[in-house]
Amino acid sequence: MAHTLESTAPAPTRTRAPLLDSDAVQQARVELAACFQAAARHGLEEGICNHFSALLPGHDDLFLVNPYGLAFREVTASTLLVCDLDGHVLAGEGRPEATAFYIHARLHRARPTLRAAFHTHMPNATALSMLAGPPLLYAGQTALKFLGRVAVDEHYNGLALDVAEGDRIAAALGTADVLFLKNHGVMVTGPTIAEAWDDLYYLERAAEVQLKAMGTGRPLQPVDAEVARRTAAQMRAGDPESARAHLASVMRVLRAEGHAFDR
Repeated sequence: MAHTLESTAPAPTRTRAPLLDSDAVQQARVELAACFQAAARHGLEEGICNHFSALLPGHDDLFLVNPYGLAFREVTASTLLVCDLDGHVLAGEGRPEATAFYIHARLHRARPTLRAAFHTHMPNATALSMLAGPPLLYAGQTALKFLGRVAVDEHYNGLALDVAEGDRIAAALGTADVLFLKNHGVMVTGPTIAEAWDDLYYLERAAEVQLKAMGTGRPLQPVDAEVARRTAAQMRAGDPESARAHLASVMRVLRAEGHAFDR
């Protein structure tokens, strides 16, 4: 199902070497690698087909991404690739998966304020993407975290193997943070790696409990619209701090369990 990316353009001539080994870049590598291994721990990946990316600190034209062929649990800080927006690998062994490049590079080009972009076929959110109508229903407290932040791409168009499809997906995201790709999966974005991880985790939890509730065959109990809006605002006000604490806890747990994500 996955495809190796072939070079898309001649290698660029740079007037100065980008800082690929700064402390900030190394921290981004460690945080992103932790997200891969935590996602594997929670069953949020699908084989070698899903991908996370993060723009390099200090750069809007370079991003970290997992190399083609590694399962999420195999990804460590040192295995992550540094790519430019034209598909050239500037650091690391291997190449990105083709759809990873066309989706992530085009999204980062369109919205550089989104420093992290996570694409998965995680089971519960993907199941919602297969249903007709709105995928996420705001009937549970966790789902309210995403109120007003979700877009839906209604038009499944096959694999993202060219610039046009990457641009179409980026346009479908618009100004939202989360994109349900109908018949496909989800894209979760954020201004930091921690916030993208936090949203990815809680989106899957919201999808899981929604499906459990729907599975009873009983109607869902709606939340009052004004209460829903107020609760969503309360959640958003605390999200950055909560996300940092969440990712820090993830990294502590991974280390305690012996996962060498930071090597």
